[in-house]
Amino acid sequence: MALTASAADEDPYLWLEDVTGDEALEWVRARNEPTKSEFCQGEFETMRTEALEVLDTDARIPYVRRRGDYLYDFWRDATNPRGLWRRTTLESYRTDAPEWDVLIDVDELGRADDKNWVWAGADVIEPELTRALVSLSPGGSDAVVVREFDMATREFVANGFELPEAKSQIGWDDPDTVLVGTDFGPDSMTESGYPRILKRWRRGTPLTDAETIFEGERTDVSAGGGKDRTPGFERIFVGRSVDFWNRQRYELRGTELIPIEVPTDVSSMSVHREWLLIDLRTDWTVGTTTYRAGSLLAANYDEFLSGARNLHVVFEPDEHTCLYHYAWTKDRLLLVSLADVASRVEIVTPPKPGGDWRREPVRDLPESTNTVVTAADDTGDEFFLDSSGFTAPSRLLRGTGPGALEPIKSARSFFDAENISVAQHFVASADGTSIPYFVVRPAGIEGPGPTLLYGYGGFETSNTPGYSGVLGRLWLARGGTYVLANIRGGGEYGPGWHTQAMREGRHKVAEDFAAVADDLVARGITTVGQLGAQGGSNGGLLMGIMLTKYPEKFGALVCSVPLLDMKRYHLLLAGASWVAEYGDPDNPDDWAFISEYSPYQNISAERSYPPILLTTSTRDDRVHPGHARKMTAALEAAGHRVWYYENIEGGHGGAADNEQLAFKSALSYSFLWRMLSATGVATSS
Repeated sequence: MALTASAADEDPYLWLEDVTGDEALEWVRARNEPTKSEFCQGEFETMRTEALEVLDTDARIPYVRRRGDYLYDFWRDATNPRGLWRRTTLESYRTDAPEWDVLIDVDELGRADDKNWVWAGADVIEPELTRALVSLSPGGSDAVVVREFDMATREFVANGFELPEAKSQIGWDDPDTVLVGTDFGPDSMTESGYPRILKRWRRGTPLTDAETIFEGERTDVSAGGGKDRTPGFERIFVGRSVDFWNRQRYELRGTELIPIEVPTDVSSMSVHREWLLIDLRTDWTVGTTTYRAGSLLAANYDEFLSGARNLHVVFEPDEHTCLYHYAWTKDRLLLVSLADVASRVEIVTPPKPGGDWRREPVRDLPESTNTVVTAADDTGDEFFLDSSGFTAPSRLLRGTGPGALEPIKSARSFFDAENISVAQHFVASADGTSIPYFVVRPAGIEGPGPTLLYGYGGFETSNTPGYSGVLGRLWLARGGTYVLANIRGGGEYGPGWHTQAMREGRHKVAEDFAAVADDLVARGITTVGQLGAQGGSNGGLLMGIMLTKYPEKFGALVCSVPLLDMKRYHLLLAGASWVAEYGDPDNPDDWAFISEYSPYQNISAERSYPPILLTTSTRDDRVHPGHARKMTAALEAAGHRVWYYENIEGGHGGAADNEQLAFKSALSYSFLWRMLSATGVATSS
């Protein structure tokens, strides 16, 4: 990576942004080894083994989605670390030992190709179900190779549709045509590194001859589209994301672009058969009616395109309740909402002409659990719900309408939850906003103890209660307390919970998290020295802010695949796509508020910092590993002790398979136990 003299003077560690440079990787290895030597000993191996048992167990629920007569899933275990793409029938799936028909063995494929393949999904043509566009990632990166697969012969199609490694999007137009956005060469990608041109590519022709049907701008985050192949409702939709939160949407009819005139910043817009659904991020005034942010609106799609605005309110939020997500079966809508972070599921039936949308609660769901829709068949009436809680392993339930649910699968328990208590508390943040958080800990504990506080706070991502066998075994079963903070920046109370913490409001995320940390100490749940915190990606940025702005509140921090250099984040990999979330550091007005918290620019040699473990992945092509590398180097130069580990593969998740994930988990918990417990890591009971 060539650097100008002025840039190198401003940032002496820019050379660490050279992802696979010999000097940079030598620096990485020199820090990996001391970290492994220090924390991969003692109880570490027991924890790694326990974590791997959870991740590889055959007792996990194989989550499926229906395509025609079969239920498909992707499965990893100890024998198949890179995984199996497979299918079975509903009759077989109902049994304790389903008979699986393996379509692709990724481990075997990797050996045959001499490639380190990681599964990245398959787009099966519907309704024919004859071919699939299979995406394979080298080492776990976002960039993938695409290859056409024959569902009948179980072989990749010779001279079929194939794309080299790139951040591509591809989908079926018809059995002999695909719609594709990829790296077509110079000026074909956006500044964020995503496709900006969509082409129609016909079988048997070179990609260079593909017909351009839509283009965005280089300054867009991305542009592209796809085809809805529902019989009788075939439509091609295209659009351009002008920033992370605003998208212009169109239907393409022939060569005519027909605007879909919904607000550009809607959380989602979907078309299902005759229905258009609009999920509002901000208030929307239509005529004399203002629809609240967070509402879900419905309209007849064709009537809406013709100019009519007969909008129906399917869901409207209040100060405690928000829309979490939704999914269609053929004739009904499944609606999941959160009330103070507790989930509720309803089945919504569209009206007959002149009628109203009818909502009915789904009954017989387990209490005090988080429930999500894992799959819904939009060609039939089948759906699957998963319910779990901090102490309740997942239960998979099947429904076919408003009637009773059928229990299908139950996950095994990996730790004794009988004496684990769960409580929800609220604390006032710096501006008085009430922030909820959950405390999960062994019942009967007297006095404070080692506590792990987790947070994310960005991109309208909601953190809800859920079961984690790894967390339970490596932390709760050893006497640790776990805390989940529902801070602003997320979506736990709808889009407003997020929008108030964007850009110049970003400080509220850190203030909320710091308030929870203070409240845990004030309640006697923990002490500063026994309080650890962990976060990754945007949550890694939060950990960097805790280190540099609130170091006196924590005994240790784990910061994973983080954003940390907010002066250059928009110049690295996908960083330009997040300018709408954080602001533009090249704009002096934006840099004024970004510079107040950017961890890399706020390191102090005078302040005392808690111990920190920074982890990342060389293969992360979303958040550049240079963030973690440079932060580590700058902290070391300022005289601080920092532990560092970089996985040479793994992508943005930090691990490419269960073995790597178990290692990373055990490393983090080994570090936390060492730093937060006076006697070191606890032993298994």
